[in-house]
Amino acid sequence: MGSTLTRTTPGPRPTHPRRGALRALALATLLAFAPVTFADTPLPGADVASVRAWLLANNPDLQAMQAEAEAAQARIYPAGALPDPMVGISLQGINPDRPNLLPGNVGTATYSVKQPFPLWGKRGLARDVARQQADAVQLEREAAALRLLAQAEQAYVRYWHAREGVAVVDRLIELLAQMEEVARVRYALGVAAQQDSIRAQVARTAMQRDRIERLAIREEAVAMLNATLGRPTDAPLAEPTGEPVLAVPAASLGEALGLLAEARHPALRASTALAGAADTAAQLQRRRRLPDLTLGVGVMQRDDRVDAYEVMLEVEIPLQRRALREREREVLLMGDAARARAQAIGNELQGQLGQAWAQTRSAREQRRLIEQTLLPQAQANFESALASYRVGDVDFGTLLEALEAWQGADLSRVDVRRNELVGAATVRALIGSVE
Repeated sequence: MGSTLTRTTPGPRPTHPRRGALRALALATLLAFAPVTFADTPLPGADVASVRAWLLANNPDLQAMQAEAEAAQARIYPAGALPDPMVGISLQGINPDRPNLLPGNVGTATYSVKQPFPLWGKRGLARDVARQQADAVQLEREAAALRLLAQAEQAYVRYWHAREGVAVVDRLIELLAQMEEVARVRYALGVAAQQDSIRAQVARTAMQRDRIERLAIREEAVAMLNATLGRPTDAPLAEPTGEPVLAVPAASLGEALGLLAEARHPALRASTALAGAADTAAQLQRRRRLPDLTLGVGVMQRDDRVDAYEVMLEVEIPLQRRALREREREVLLMGDAARARAQAIGNELQGQLGQAWAQTRSAREQRRLIEQTLLPQAQANFESALASYRVGDVDFGTLLEALEAWQGADLSRVDVRRNELVGAATVRALIGSVE
């Protein structure tokens, strides 16, 4: 008789009920909270506040400078700390025939501990130098934040301006389509030439080309804004919900210069802090002419017993006078350089403020002239020309010129508003206004 062997494949191991419930609960938690997390992170671009908030929270340059500022703060305490003590062992009476370095097999073993003590206030001065340098690093980070905020606001203004320009061109294309329809109707009635409709089509084609160019400018503005924010170039942005609001808390250039002098730009204060650090370092170098002390204690071991104790006193002899003088000269020159740099930065900031203020004021006056005078006049002229064209009092060329003048005035309004806001962003950064 034969027999058949059947191999049985083991089935899946049963899952512990409690472990399966925990896994299901963890998966449900991830699925429930992950969408909410992404939804709670709004995209920048809706307004200026969203751009500023994203920049301050996520810009890698600012994050790097903040880490550097914290590292500088961490250097303050060690700068004034005592040097590490030295522990030593001295072996005497070693048998030259049978050398053995075990303390119990030599004549005398001495164990010592030495601690250097900087005197004359050197530790406090060193800590003051580190503190002033840390303050300078933090102020440089604040100056960089103001500069990046101005760049982000300017990039956002250009992003908004590109969208507004496209909107104006779209309105012009729509009006040209309406004019083309009017021309077609008049041609069908035999009271106008077919050339009027063709001219409207040519004008629409030209505006569509202009629209493509402005869309490309908008993509450039998106890339520039994302680069300033520290985001990928093709990262999505929210659509602007309205015109950017960049208030300047000054009514005149003199008042703006007063705010600049009163607030003291962080770059100015950073140079001042570096100058103070150099002056303190010069005091520290002068104190280095005075000697420091090193105290030590020791225990002498003979065989397996303590034979004696010792106390040591060491005095540093600062003989390298030329090296000390050169170090003093170095820090004094660094202080002079920091003060000269502060003066140069102050002059540069005043020049930038004057230039930005002139740009803002000129653009503001142009915008008011366009909004209050030119734009209403151009609109009235177009409406009058359209009514006259309907009844045959003017030709199509006059109507087309009136439309181009009206929409050109509207595009000029958007352009000068952009220039005004770009200048305002610069003024705000210079006087330290980021609200």
